Amino acid sequence: MVSIEKLAQLIPDVANPKERRLSFNIKLKWTLIILISFYVLGLIPLYGLGANSLQQFEFISLILGASFGSIISLGIGPIVTASIILQLLTGAGILKFDLTTHEGKRKFEATQKLLSIFFIILEAFIYVFLGGLSPDPSLKGTPLYLQMQLLLILQLCIGGFLILLMDAVVSKWGFGSGISLFIAAGVAKRVFVKAFNPLSYGQLGQGASGAFWVMFQSLGQGDPGAAFSELSKILFTVLIFLVVVYLQSMRVEIPLSFGMVRGYGVRWPLSFLYTSNIPVILVAALIANIRMFGRMITGRDVSWLINPNIVDKLIHHSLSWLDALHAIVYIAIMVGGAILFSIFWVQTAGLDAKSQARQISASGLQIAGFRRDVRVIETLLNRYIPYLTVLGGATVGLLAAIADLTGTLASGTGILLAVMIVYRLYQEIAQQHALDMNPMLKKFIQK
Repeated sequence: MVSIEKLAQLIPDVANPKERRLSFNIKLKWTLIILISFYVLGLIPLYGLGANSLQQFEFISLILGASFGSIISLGIGPIVTASIILQLLTGAGILKFDLTTHEGKRKFEATQKLLSIFFIILEAFIYVFLGGLSPDPSLKGTPLYLQMQLLLILQLCIGGFLILLMDAVVSKWGFGSGISLFIAAGVAKRVFVKAFNPLSYGQLGQGASGAFWVMFQSLGQGDPGAAFSELSKILFTVLIFLVVVYLQSMRVEIPLSFGMVRGYGVRWPLSFLYTSNIPVILVAALIANIRMFGRMITGRDVSWLINPNIVDKLIHHSLSWLDALHAIVYIAIMVGGAILFSIFWVQTAGLDAKSQARQISASGLQIAGFRRDVRVIETLLNRYIPYLTVLGGATVGLLAAIADLTGTLASGTGILLAVMIVYRLYQEIAQQHALDMNPMLKKFIQK
């Protein structure tokens, strides 16, 4: 019987770099190449596409890093779905991986890769055969219609596989991960268009559709309510940005000392948002998939998973008790989902206390005043990591829900994710730049 690792080796993959640490210029080069490639692929339309009913799901396209109607209509959906399924199976104990060993990590990555390929093919068939992306309706009933459906599926599979490879390139050769990069790129583009678009979405002569221009046009037309509505979108976008940056800087620092060098020590940082934006990406992608597939199958939206714009309703005095209940349910779903995925992510990504203790001990560090023992470090970390996992997940889920309910530019969750991604990317770039500027520090870390 062919093993999972051997089966995964049959699929083309991106080679690992030979160097242990790549230079700043190499990482920057590959990150920019993939970013430009992502934008270019988003401009390539699907050949033979007749009807694109997915265009209405703007929120979903942002979370999935997709451009519906293009060759990358699947976006990161299959990759994230595979990650969710794998985490659920691992958390339930159905699948077991020893992520502390090289063999266990390799088996986990191979399984995730095969699952991603499976969902690329599955979602391509679902998009086409459920009518999300379909050929010219006038061809129905003819052999050509089925041929065009298969051609669309082939193109979607190619685009999905390209996204999978591009994610691997960024993860191995660039800064951050491809999933995060694609989400940030899509959100940044949408925010700029929503804020400054000088063109109208409707008929010519209707005026600009960008929030800044609409705000001034509304004031000129004597409509302060509409102007304040656009201003609130801008203000809440800026507010979410500032709050996320502040929360990213919150951390617990554990004092450690070098066992072989007396008098020298460091502080091991544990971020308050311990699992970063991963839980929100997973829960938002899950909600997006449920909404989209539910709409394609039943023809109706899953209403309780749609975020109501509470601020806009307050401005126009149309807020009802049902809207308030809807908002509470939406917040509960986002917070609960973020906590659940945060716990799963800690276990599958090697962020639990035991794995971190081993990493600290392997670095030659120990707790000052105690003998060098992994169990001592693990006991100390267990005082913080479980609480940071839950509190950080709940906080980021709550913040994402509030961002959605306040009607920020583009998607509230998308704004949150983009800010967190860009902040983390900035930290990684700054760290890499510092290593390149200080050769002695680079040699010390590489030991």
